[in-house]
Amino acid sequence: MHPDAIAFVSPSEMNRRGFIVTALASGFALAVQPVSAQSLITTPADGLLAGEISIPVKDGKMPAYRAQPRGGRNLPTVLVVQEIFGVHEHIKDVCRRFAQAGYLAIAPELFARQGDASKYTDTKELVAQLVSKVPDAQVMDDLDATAIWAASNGGDPAKLAVTGFCWGGRIVWLYAAHNPVVKAGVAWYGGLIRPGTELQPQSPIDLVDQLKAPVLGLYGAADTGIATDTVDQMLAKLAASASPAAKASEIVLYPDTPHGFNADYRPSYRAAQAKDGWARLLDWFSRNGVA
Repeated sequence: MHPDAIAFVSPSEMNRRGFIVTALASGFALAVQPVSAQSLITTPADGLLAGEISIPVKDGKMPAYRAQPRGGRNLPTVLVVQEIFGVHEHIKDVCRRFAQAGYLAIAPELFARQGDASKYTDTKELVAQLVSKVPDAQVMDDLDATAIWAASNGGDPAKLAVTGFCWGGRIVWLYAAHNPVVKAGVAWYGGLIRPGTELQPQSPIDLVDQLKAPVLGLYGAADTGIATDTVDQMLAKLAASASPAAKASEIVLYPDTPHGFNADYRPSYRAAQAKDGWARLLDWFSRNGVA
């Protein structure tokens, strides 16, 4: 859906289905406690317009976190896709990092209809009871709605990018195959190959030929959840594709690096790799017309 194609929805349609989560959680998700304070990055909101907003979607209003330079107009826009833990403090901070670099960054709470990820204390239960019940089609629609909101609130619809972490890393690949307006994507350690389900039927490798924007993948060779052979298969599929966006896509595999290496609030954080990945991300967006 093009950001200019704003849908007008009747009140009855808006109220058809309630949202379980209507406001963002504060602090960090319970499942990631205790937080590794010694490496925690806290980005100030000085000079920024930052805080919670509501995104109109076809069945209600979805909470989201927005950060942008105060007074900025026609800003390059980044959709920030959460980990399995929802839009908690780390994701909000990532939005502020983008804003300090001159972007309008928005992180919609994509689990809002299914439940509150911040309240789960067990990761396996979180995945089984909430994350697995979030339809890919719903996520694509919600990201479209977020892009539309951004285009009407200081963002440049011609400069749209998407990035995401873990669960959100997989979504980056899917959204780059879904929305022709997206100029670039950066996927941080998102799964590439896995069995499909009714709600989440396809993996990124299934959509390589449909990519409409080049994606930079940032992965760790010591990630116990994403085997390096799946990265190799993805690289081969990208190279063999007739899609220009697929051929232009790249994957960086950091040696001896675990899953979640950008998550500065967890023991998995690796400062050098995270810094390098962030620099690569900014360069990727710039080279692909989002800066």
